[in-house]
Amino acid sequence: MPLPPAKSRSRDLSLSPGWCGRAMRCAYEYVALWFGLGVLGVMSLVWSLLAIPLHDVLPKSLANPLGRWAITVMCRAYLGILGLVGACRFDIQALDALRGEPPLVIAPNHPGLLDALLVMSRLSDLACIMKVDIVDNVFLGASARLAGYIRNDAPLSMIKQAIAELKNGSHLLLFPEGTRTTRWPVNACTPVAALIAGRARVPIQTVFIESDSAFLSKGWPLWRRPTLPITYRIRLGRRFAPPQQASELTAELERYFGDQLRNGSLPPAAGRRAQAASAGPGPS
Repeated sequence: MPLPPAKSRSRDLSLSPGWCGRAMRCAYEYVALWFGLGVLGVMSLVWSLLAIPLHDVLPKSLANPLGRWAITVMCRAYLGILGLVGACRFDIQALDALRGEPPLVIAPNHPGLLDALLVMSRLSDLACIMKVDIVDNVFLGASARLAGYIRNDAPLSMIKQAIAELKNGSHLLLFPEGTRTTRWPVNACTPVAALIAGRARVPIQTVFIESDSAFLSKGWPLWRRPTLPITYRIRLGRRFAPPQQASELTAELERYFGDQLRNGSLPPAAGRRAQAASAGPGPS
């Protein structure tokens, strides 16, 4: 068979290394994605199986601290593995400044599914308000119940439990948006954080979670491959005094989150940039 012209052969050979590199990169990203999700699933399931009998036999005074400590250890180990395989870069040590602080409502924005894990990996004395489908999840439910995390399906009971946790000296993790961000830079905030902080007479510590990827944001399927590595960065924001009027503080929180995230230390992911451009300038 005759060979193609020399010029054509040269072009094919010059493209080959680039194609090979892209294919290897794609394969690596898929392996890192499924490896990371698999590790998290196995760790969560194993601890849940241990947490079931511990929840039944231990008094709450022992079960809750043990459950929260174990979740912190697992989250930190999981993030360490993601960093070790080159899937993610984490700059989240700013949370360490909150250890040993008096009770606070810790209020981050909520761009993706890993947000709670990022916070829990640095803070162990932490109560958390969780969606009911997470508390009932086979992988996460037993460990959440052992840790004494609070279900969000009964608002009055949720608020009473949250206030009790704060009065007992714990921090409370609560996302003011109520769900993952769908309207960059921040969703409309719910009044729950301000209401709990006002009744418990504790401050609200704002926290900013930023990433250069929309990985696991609202609508991102678990099987969709992200571009790696992903950078996550956390910085502490303003601490708001316990409010007199929950509605006023809620509006102020929403404005503050919007202003700070638009001028964040990381550029927003491509999807969020497009969303911001189509939406135009936000409220002042």
